[in-house]
Amino acid sequence: MTNIFRFLPLIAILLLPNMLRAQVSEDITSDELREHVEFLASDELQGRKPGTEGGDAAAEYIRDRLREAGLELLDNDGMQSFPIVTGISAADDCALTVDGVVAELGKNFTPVSFTGEAAVEAGVVFAGYGFDFELDSSAWHDYEGLDVTGKWVLVLRGSPDSESGDFDPFMSLRKKAMVAHDHGAAGVLFTSGPGFDKDDALVEMGYQQQERAMDLPVLSISRTLADDLLGETTIESLEKELNTQRAPLRTACSGSVSSSIRMERHSIEGHNVIGLIKGEGPHADEYIVLGAHYDHLGMGGPGSGSRRPDTSAVHNGADDNASGVAAIIEVAERISASGKVPGRSILVVAFTAEEMGLLGAKYFVDNPPVDLQSLKLMCNLDMVGRMPEGEKSLSISGTGTAEGLSALVEDVVAKEGFTAKLSPEGYGPSDHAAFYSRDVPVLFFFTGINQYYHTPEDDADKLNYVGEKLLADLVHGIVEAVAQRPDALTYVESGPKSRPATSKRFKVTLGIMPDVSSSNEKGLRADAVMEGRPAFRAGMKKGDIIVSMEGKSVNGVYEYMDRLSEFKSGQRITVEVLRDGEKVLLIVEL
Repeated sequence: MTNIFRFLPLIAILLLPNMLRAQVSEDITSDELREHVEFLASDELQGRKPGTEGGDAAAEYIRDRLREAGLELLDNDGMQSFPIVTGISAADDCALTVDGVVAELGKNFTPVSFTGEAAVEAGVVFAGYGFDFELDSSAWHDYEGLDVTGKWVLVLRGSPDSESGDFDPFMSLRKKAMVAHDHGAAGVLFTSGPGFDKDDALVEMGYQQQERAMDLPVLSISRTLADDLLGETTIESLEKELNTQRAPLRTACSGSVSSSIRMERHSIEGHNVIGLIKGEGPHADEYIVLGAHYDHLGMGGPGSGSRRPDTSAVHNGADDNASGVAAIIEVAERISASGKVPGRSILVVAFTAEEMGLLGAKYFVDNPPVDLQSLKLMCNLDMVGRMPEGEKSLSISGTGTAEGLSALVEDVVAKEGFTAKLSPEGYGPSDHAAFYSRDVPVLFFFTGINQYYHTPEDDADKLNYVGEKLLADLVHGIVEAVAQRPDALTYVESGPKSRPATSKRFKVTLGIMPDVSSSNEKGLRADAVMEGRPAFRAGMKKGDIIVSMEGKSVNGVYEYMDRLSEFKSGQRITVEVLRDGEKVLLIVEL
């Protein structure tokens, strides 16, 4: 199929499946599954990255298949569209002046990606490495005796010791900027000594979906510009002295710095594809979500998630996750073509931006086309095309997330002659996690990781379509059993709602699932509060927005993790939250 596509323009590729499609059939066949995968995982779709022609072509293909199958298309002709921020850059009118001399953007200074955009004109205080911590083995207090309130702080990147590890938890630029903010600084100027970076490169402008801007400007400046602020000494000599005496030092800065910072956020439009099979009867207003993500890694490259980040090549994502999309299309077609109206309605959803942090699924649960409480089960198919040849085996997790769900799944698995590894836990690194965090029962279908995962070799010719047909029949059986059962599934919490923390930095936990979406709102929303854990005992509720801990601001998941790393087991802390627009102060015992 790829060879057929090779010399066709993209518009012809979009039209070709419509010309080749057989009549909608009640039967799921391996040939039809292969047809879907070969289109979605063709080189011409360029890895289905959100915001690209290939990604949009994949969405339109899925939408057209659902329409052909007789599904009602929801939202905007089946497309639930939303913006996805993909990058950030300094606006051309960003300005920095030192004693009235204008610095050159990109040469002498650049904003750091999480900078605030406040205009600041103030004096400068040198704050060494910008540390303020005390451990059992060491301590360092750069701000002791310094008054930095309302001033810029000039801070060295790195640390005086790269071997002990004591400084590692405190070295990130955001952590240092948070410490400066806590001490009342109006802005932060980072610079590099030659021991840290002899080339004196400015901080590169990176972007991460979970990153939130701080309330103060944070800039990277050249060593030459920093030396101008110091007057009688240099950054090189200060770095040497700090590293030798291994203790904070004081030095005077001269002059005034003023800034005017404006950042430009670059976004694309993502599309979830949504079709509806309307149920009939007393439970028609209850819904089952049958979902799979259709996006992949595009051309790969650094930061893409590719296991070969140095290789620029089409990452076709046949197993991950053209296989899951093919299966939900065929299951939907079988249900629709059967003529048997289900007792519960079925939402068939192809999610985008899963590889970027479950963004499509999170947008869906935040903006559901139906009442979120009416969702009784979410079935997620991700990487279901690599069942071992000659076997009928797979993994299904989430069987403990509703009363009676495990028994129902076991019955259908036995009826279909499968060997299934069942797990009761609801959390997993795929789209169903967004639903589980909102108290929706989930099932996650998966045939396992393979050597081609997140590489350019995840191609259509490597899938087991006979096995995938059997899996799709199994999923159909489970969906049908849930749709026809007389009683609705009742949600049960089964395992953590987020990835367990493994870092040695964290000695304590609040017991919440933090919102890691790219929302621009201040603070950090608790998407879930675990029963019996410290936050729950203190009265925190799902949906509360944490704005401070022990009087120190919390703005996004990174600041939350940094704040959490400062506390000890048994410590009693104050946590301020916004609840329905009102501030509530909680006393949390860790």
